[in-house]
Amino acid sequence: MTKQTPPSNLNERQRPFFQSMQREMNQFLDRFRGQPVTTPSEFFEALSGPIFPALDMAETDDAIEITAEIPGVSEDDLDISIAQNSVVLKGEKSSDHEEKEQDYHMVERRYGSFRRQIPLGFMPADGAVSATFKNGVLKLTIAKPEEQKQTVQKIKVTRA
Repeated sequence: MTKQTPPSNLNERQRPFFQSMQREMNQFLDRFRGQPVTTPSEFFEALSGPIFPALDMAETDDAIEITAEIPGVSEDDLDISIAQNSVVLKGEKSSDHEEKEQDYHMVERRYGSFRRQIPLGFMPADGAVSATFKNGVLKLTIAKPEEQKQTVQKIKVTRA
């Protein structure tokens, strides 16, 4: 990015405002670096940020439980796999909204895909993963292999 200087016709009060606004615009444009935006829908998608499902993870002695919030995604548009000791969640979200009235016709479409990889630290056995999907919430339960189930050793902390 090339550095630009404020126009010379600005007075001393205007110059800091212009510099501040330029800094903010540069930061805004830096968000798009490495992400070529070719269509208006991609531009607005970039503004709203990437589509990543929000995750909650919990570990018990016997399993890892993952809950992902994926509203607007249908069960058929989800792809869940396990590779290289990680769970991979992939999906596509799409929504169409159309309104027709006497004096206007509006169509809104929104599309986006996501891919989320969650490292497990182990490869689960075949059949050791169960998944349920209801009301936009995916729940995975991944049973740990026997060698991953560890006993917990409590450490006593003493004042020095």
